[in-house]
Order: sequence, then C-alpha cells, then structure tokens
Amino acid sequence: MALHDDKLKAISDQLKRGVAPSRETVRTFLGWFYAERRGYNVVRRIRHELAKYKVATSPDFEYLYIDSQIGFVNAPAEDTSAERMSRSPSDPTYRVGRLEAANRPPVTVKPDSTLRQAVTIMMNRDYSQLPVMPSGRDVKGVISWKTIGHRLALDLPCQAARECMEPAEVISIDSSLFSAIDRVAEHDYVLVQATDKTICGIVTAADFNEQWRKLAEPFLLVGEIERGVRQILHGKFSTKELEDAKAPGDDSRAISGVADLSFGEYIRLIGSEKHWSKLDLAIDRGELISRLDKIREIRNDVMHFDPDGLEPVDLITLREFARFLKTLRDLGAV
Repeated sequence: MALHDDKLKAISDQLKRGVAPSRETVRTFLGWFYAERRGYNVVRRIRHELAKYKVATSPDFEYLYIDSQIGFVNAPAEDTSAERMSRSPSDPTYRVGRLEAANRPPVTVKPDSTLRQAVTIMMNRDYSQLPVMPSGRDVKGVISWKTIGHRLALDLPCQAARECMEPAEVISIDSSLFSAIDRVAEHDYVLVQATDKTICGIVTAADFNEQWRKLAEPFLLVGEIERGVRQILHGKFSTKELEDAKAPGDDSRAISGVADLSFGEYIRLIGSEKHWSKLDLAIDRGELISRLDKIREIRNDVMHFDPDGLEPVDLITLREFARFLKTLRDLGAV
C-alpha cells in the first residue's frame, strides 16, 4: 500500500473506534501523497483518496497556511461519494491566512518603549513599521518611519512609542487575499488577527512582492511556451485541419487560427502522422507529445492560481521546455 493508504486507513479505523487521530501539519499531510504544494491536480487526487476512506480534514487542508495543523474527522454522510468529495469546497476564496507572513508573529514594542529602542529594532531588522502592543491581543497602534518623520517635522513630542504611533490596520486571517492587497497598497502593511484574537502576523508590501515574484515566473514561462508552440504550428495547417483538432463535443467554438486551440488540442493536432510530417522537425514526436502533455497538466495548476506556487520539479519542467523551444528557434528549426 502507498503511504497515504496506510495513513488514511489507520485514521479511518481510529475514527470508527471513537479515537481522535493525531493532528498533522498540512505540509506533513501533503507529504503522505509525495506532494509539496496544493496545485489543482494534487488537491483533486487527495480529495479522491479521502473519499475512499470516508475521511475529511478539519479545517479543510486546501485553504490553510501550509504549516498550520489539521485534524481528521468522519466525512458527513451526504458528502462521502468519491465524485462529490473529489470536488473542491463551495467557497474557493483565497484567504490571507495562506501567506507565510500572516502566520509569523510580528516583532512588537510596548507603548512605553523608547523611540531609540523602536528605531534600533527597525534599523537592525530592516522593518518599516512595528506594532505597538502591551500584549498579544491588545494593539495600541503602529509606529513607522512615516509616523516618526511626521512628528519630528512638526516638532511634536516623540520620545516613546505611544507618542509616535498611528491607528493600526488589522484584518482577520480569514479575509480575502485580494482585499488584503488593497489595504496593503494603501497603508503598506496589515496586521493579521487570528480567530482567537491574537495578532498572528504582519503582511507588508515586501511580502506581496515576494509572493508575486514566486507566482510570476510560472505564468511568464507558460506564456512563452504557448507562443513557442504556436510559432511551430503557425501556417502549417488549413482551417479545416485546425477545426478537426477541436475537443469532441465542442463543435460550436469557431477556430480561425492556431491561437484558438487549447493545449490539449495542440497535442491532438500533431498526434496525426500526416499532420506531424508537415512540421518537418527532426525530433522525436512521442517525446515531444509527452512533454506537451506534462506542460498541459502544469499549465492547469498555474492558471488555477495557488499561493503555494508550483512543485519545484514542475517549475524545472517549464524552464527546460521553454529553453528547448528557444533552442529550436535559435537553430532555425522553426
């Protein structure tokens, strides 16, 4: 049996005996399925396996921060069919809690902390702001380079943190990721409040920049690959041949050029020996089709947008195939 089968069977047996299974982090749980990220295909596969054992995670594994803990419960009777449970929950909102920064308790100063202490911390850690908090749940405000500068410029008292702060921007850990973007764009940060009302993280513009950097490369690579494939196919086929490559049952969609085809339809098109011969490429057709099919799967994950990013091996596959297409162009094979 695979690792996840052993684990889920043991959990199912424990639940039947009324014993609460051990909690696990989402990261550990994904490892049972030899996965590191929660891409579209990974999530569907895991939900299918959970359905086999009539088990569910609580909270749902798909929407938590990857190092948060989940428990295991019996799946509701009406939700135990493999078809139903393999689908994602009805609420697909991406939550700010999925970000690492939202789960990393911030460095704080107390209201009576001196300005010198606050400035030293901010300089040492390269922070732009610090929450002013006497306790984990009590936010008095935020001190920042901006609030310090405004007060010093106006010759106002600014010896202690309480004198140099402004009201804090606080959002729930369950808030939409995209609503957080708007708040961060306006205020440069948001404090994240957990369900128990503690401040569990601070998300800044720098955190979003890093998140978008991780997500941008796969999008750009997929776009480059699609343009490269279209360049290979452009001008080689009649409209009728392109129409014939459409997925079955999609007769109403008009096809006027290669750009109107999906990735799967590219594969259908060159799967024909007759069509393949028109490309005049001295490379192995089977290997190319195999790579294209893998790219198609990865593309689905990329286009479903996941804050976890791609599996490292998938990112490598995109880079390699983009480089392969560039080599074909550089050698004049396209």
